[in-house]
Amino acid sequence: MKRLLWIDISKGLAILFVAYFHFFTTYFQYGVLPPADWSNLAAGALTILRLVWLKVSGLGFHAVGVFIILSGWTLMQSTMRHAESGAIGWGSWYRARFLRLYPMYWVAHLVYLLSPFVARLEPVDDRIILSLLGLRFIDIQMNFMYLNAAWWYVSMLIQFYLIFPLLFWAARRFGPCWFLLVACLAGFFARYLLLMVWHQSGLWVLGGFAICRLPEFALGMSLAMWHTRSPARVEWLLLRGAGLVLGLVLYPAALQLYNGVYEYIFVDFATGTCCMLEIVGIAGIILLFKEPAKLFGVMGLYSYGLYLIHQPYVIWLGLRIRELPIWMFLLICIPTLAVLGAWGMLLEKTTNTLVNKVVSLRKLAHA
Repeated sequence: MKRLLWIDISKGLAILFVAYFHFFTTYFQYGVLPPADWSNLAAGALTILRLVWLKVSGLGFHAVGVFIILSGWTLMQSTMRHAESGAIGWGSWYRARFLRLYPMYWVAHLVYLLSPFVARLEPVDDRIILSLLGLRFIDIQMNFMYLNAAWWYVSMLIQFYLIFPLLFWAARRFGPCWFLLVACLAGFFARYLLLMVWHQSGLWVLGGFAICRLPEFALGMSLAMWHTRSPARVEWLLLRGAGLVLGLVLYPAALQLYNGVYEYIFVDFATGTCCMLEIVGIAGIILLFKEPAKLFGVMGLYSYGLYLIHQPYVIWLGLRIRELPIWMFLLICIPTLAVLGAWGMLLEKTTNTLVNKVVSLRKLAHA
């Protein structure tokens, strides 16, 4: 399957935004901006920049919604390519997905246990077994955020993988529009039941019950189908500035959904979509420059590794630089993310290479 460079760039931007958000929230958890100063033009501009920085930095968790959308897109795109060449062997499909998901996930556990300079906020106990299995939604309050809070995403992906054949059939049977509509209704209804009727933990809505995030995943699947039918039109919308402007216009309205109980049902879909429009729009700009496009594309190609390993490192460092001024935090942030990106890339690339070699040896042995 031919990879779309701009999707890899978008993934690279999204993972950097997530890692930066975790770094920022640790560093600035109890931080306060200097008093607003409107005494002159320069002071007023600096005050505005500080406020914008604080607001934008606090939106980094929305990039997780971008990952859900792009995961639905890439999974749908690759599966449609296989379907075009013949019947899909769902057994081999599951095998490929779980070989992609679990080995790096286990390596991330090993890295956490052995690495220096990581935040160890919880003891290592028998909960690690469920964590290694990816079943973090079992006894969700105790296990969902255990050791590394970012790992909740894997338990959601497992659920999406398990039901993907049904989603794939429905999307092709009913078309992207009807499929997206029904998926949104199912996701919103699940969120309504969990939040308003049964009053369950918000962790289920976050991703413990994957159907609650189905609207974002289905949006990605539908976008993949629309892109297959009319790539020029979809890329014009997403990469040529129209989507970027649309996201900017809609984002304030999406943020207002946090202010109501019933409105919260729709907030993750709305903010994730707006953030996706912004990130993909920026990816379209980066795509115009060869070297930056290549750099962010590689970062996106190995974004899974960085996602799995970054949080304990940035928490450890963030706790130790809280007393530093904001400008020093920003200077430290850039090389920190660069080093973590290289480390995550090395781990994921090495893991994938070893897994591919083992699989190839097993095939030769069977032959």
